[in-house]
Amino acid sequence: MKIFHSPASPFVRKCMVVAHELGLADRIEKLPSAAGPVARDQTIIPSNPLGQVPTFITDDDQSIFDSRVICEYLNALGGGALFPTDGTRWQVLTQQSMADGMMGAALLARYETALRPEALRWDGWIDGQLGKVRDGLALIEKHAASLQGRLDIGVITIGCALGYLDFRFPDLNWRDGHPATAAWYEAFSQRPSMQATKP
Repeated sequence: MKIFHSPASPFVRKCMVVAHELGLADRIEKLPSAAGPVARDQTIIPSNPLGQVPTFITDDDQSIFDSRVICEYLNALGGGALFPTDGTRWQVLTQQSMADGMMGAALLARYETALRPEALRWDGWIDGQLGKVRDGLALIEKHAASLQGRLDIGVITIGCALGYLDFRFPDLNWRDGHPATAAWYEAFSQRPSMQATKP
């Protein structure tokens, strides 16, 4: 198995955390990539016309993307229970979706400051994207007690979102005003899967 990989991508990290948790990480070859929103990596496009990471290639040469599909594939392959089938399924999938949205918004804010020429940058765009992140943090804090003791795709995605904020937006100081979330993340971030995938 192979994955087009970028160590800075929170979506790639999410897939690799899942792979580590399922004991599959050593079976996945990491293919270097230079995917970007403007300069698209031409080596990815034959496997994924969007030219984005993560793009995953199975042992039978099937291409799979995006992170949600890759993680569910890995869970099925590894016989995992990261995607519940009981009454908690919709809560967990909604948490995954929200944290994915936070990561996507943070990426868009990052692109605005790191890639867009300074004269063309739009502060309102950055504020709007980081507003999504802040509102997501508020909801996570409200339900932080429900994260304790869990290992599923919801908490994995939340953990990767918080890790990306630490990596790219340290000035956001997301721990301020979110003490329960910070306490949960302090413990969750020590998992071997999270340590092995730190950007």
